[in-house]
Amino acid sequence: MSTWTPYPTGDITQAEQRLYEHLLNVVQTEPPRQLVERFRLLFIEGVGYPDGAIARSLDHIVNTTTADQEFRFILNRCCHILINRWQTRPQLYPAIAALIDSLTSAPTRPITDYTRSRSIRRLRELVKQFVYTEQFLTLRRLGQVVSQSCDHSPAQPLVTLIRRYPYLYEHCLVAEGTPSAHQASIRHLQTQVQRQFELDLSKYVTHQARRNPTPTGLIQNPTLLSDRDLGLALQQFVGNVEGSATCRDVAQRFISHSNQIRCYGEFKSELYQYITASVDSEYGKRQFNSQLSQYLKHTLSDVDSLPLTDFLVVRTCSQLLNFLVVDSPKRPQHFVFVDLLSNLGATSTTRLLLKIVLLCSRVKPYLEKRFSILFNHYESHSREQVQWLIVAMENLHLALSTNFSTVNLCFVNQLVR
Repeated sequence: MSTWTPYPTGDITQAEQRLYEHLLNVVQTEPPRQLVERFRLLFIEGVGYPDGAIARSLDHIVNTTTADQEFRFILNRCCHILINRWQTRPQLYPAIAALIDSLTSAPTRPITDYTRSRSIRRLRELVKQFVYTEQFLTLRRLGQVVSQSCDHSPAQPLVTLIRRYPYLYEHCLVAEGTPSAHQASIRHLQTQVQRQFELDLSKYVTHQARRNPTPTGLIQNPTLLSDRDLGLALQQFVGNVEGSATCRDVAQRFISHSNQIRCYGEFKSELYQYITASVDSEYGKRQFNSQLSQYLKHTLSDVDSLPLTDFLVVRTCSQLLNFLVVDSPKRPQHFVFVDLLSNLGATSTTRLLLKIVLLCSRVKPYLEKRFSILFNHYESHSREQVQWLIVAMENLHLALSTNFSTVNLCFVNQLVR
């Protein structure tokens, strides 16, 4: 049995190693239902576990002076040892949900072993604290991704829609201390869900383009947008938007033009024109254009006279996304983004963001991260309360899928022109 890879917070102790290897062994031999019960006895109850040596190892872990800081990483890894085994088999997804749900259940067994009473109470307190950590939030989101629920009620929280947005997975389903094996599983799941969406989208667009389409309902709209709004969005993201030019064509022209730009300050001026060309003139005149101009003016202003470099392009585009969408989890203000959505609509706003990513594809993960910040900020709100964000996320999914697809969606471009 190979040893478990240390996590970034420090070296693994012998007690932790025994715990990990024990779980790695039992997950290969026992059915999921039995493992969920085993997990509940070990971590939630703290009593009645059939292997006394492992229970004592856990006692040692929870009684260390660093348990307040480290236990969340240890419990998170224990969860992922089981989850990684089940995640490749969709029929076992209910076991993942049951395991995650068990973390919020209250212990039911009395503490009768007084020699361990202090350790058991300490364990129960640490598990109670765990549900308030980022590690648990990522597990809860994963539970929603693998959930088989089809509840479309607008009263459901936003987090129940996370499966629809694979571009959020690496940001919302991975926390500090997440094992590398689980990160690889998340990327695999992301690829699967994304590919299925692209296939469903291609079928839908082909169906809509037929002169005599099959009866409505056989090929469903794969988004939460209306058929009309989906058509308008596709027109904006892959159709002709400036004469016979698509968003991608316009971006390529700007990139070619940038090769003749002499200094960084000049690039910012040209970038301002590139962005505002997609903004309604009346809206731009009111406030947005001047805000954007001032923001770009003060962005890395100390190097305005220096030659333009790839680093400066990436840095400028990433900071521009901070301004247009949201800054950071610690500063989740997004007034500009809400104002854009309210005045331009989700599709035109998304086209604006798409133009930046097409100009500098290296900031695509950065844009996805901005949306994950908003998603995490609102995940407990009901869907009806954040309909504006859902429409924005649907539009972004379309924009990224049609312009950075893993399957050939070139025909979509032809159909909407």
